[in-house]
Amino acid sequence: MSGTDQPSPLPLPPRPRTRDGALRRVGVELEMKGLDIDTLSGLVADHVGGRVEAISRYEHRVDGDDAGDWMVELDFEYLKQRGRQSRQPEDGVLAQLDEAAEELLAAGSEALVPMEVVTPPLPMDRLGDLEQLIARLRDAGARGTRDGLTFAFGTHLNPELPDTETATITRYLKAFLCLFDWLRAEARVDLLRRLSVYIDPFPVEYVQLVCRPDYRPDLARLIDDYLDHNPTRNRALDMLPVFAHLDEDRVRGRLDDPRIKSRPALHYRLPNCEIDEPGWGLRHLWCDWLQVEHLAGDGERLDEVCRAYLAFLDRPIGRLVEDWAEQIEPWLVDRDAL
Repeated sequence: MSGTDQPSPLPLPPRPRTRDGALRRVGVELEMKGLDIDTLSGLVADHVGGRVEAISRYEHRVDGDDAGDWMVELDFEYLKQRGRQSRQPEDGVLAQLDEAAEELLAAGSEALVPMEVVTPPLPMDRLGDLEQLIARLRDAGARGTRDGLTFAFGTHLNPELPDTETATITRYLKAFLCLFDWLRAEARVDLLRRLSVYIDPFPVEYVQLVCRPDYRPDLARLIDDYLDHNPTRNRALDMLPVFAHLDEDRVRGRLDDPRIKSRPALHYRLPNCEIDEPGWGLRHLWCDWLQVEHLAGDGERLDEVCRAYLAFLDRPIGRLVEDWAEQIEPWLVDRDAL
């Protein structure tokens, strides 16, 4: 990391270590516009003291970090696949048309498709380090969600679980479902992102199933229930990566999607990326996520919240005039105590 100032550490969750004693890790994905891939990867490389490897015109890898490689890429899978193909220059009208079509698609994507910085799984005590990189990218001209009407850009967190026991995963899922309305309100999710399918809320029927205090499934039932109600990656908390890590055949048998990456981590994708806003960084949205960590770790409080949320959901008329995001606040951990 360049610079002499020590980053301010971000708070850790109540269970900061895995069962083998290692500090839990978290991957971060930042979507933005305003910087071309060469500038963006160069800034990342300077920050981590690494070297840029151009995989293609749409993807760069940055090595040199003990935690693993960083990726800087255009968030457009088709163009990334095109860029990975080893193609020799060809003559002929069809080859020229094919190349022209790719150029046109790449140019058109500039208005809608973000560049993305993807970190390796970082030890959680390194999140403060990212605040310095965010400031550097902002100073260099990075633009975020609210800078354009079509900029539905997000910040994704991929927190490693403290363990992969089914009971632990179920508690995290219950806690998130109970906190979703509050998290969405705190994140001030951009209208275009709310209208997109990528962060769709969970169906009410599924929420009512999982939030029952007596819902304590085995792994097979937990995955099957999830896939029955959510046969998609498009959820604000995507559980498919951890489910694929634990039972890949069961997940792949229902969803043949190569974008599902197996890992012992959750995929939280609700917050905006407001990188161009002065002072914006990970601290606030990370502290929001820590509410999930604290609620998941307190079984008695979690059951109490689940019962209250189910009672709220059972009042259809009340749901139209009441705000669960406000009602859940008495159960939250004081931000100063995080």
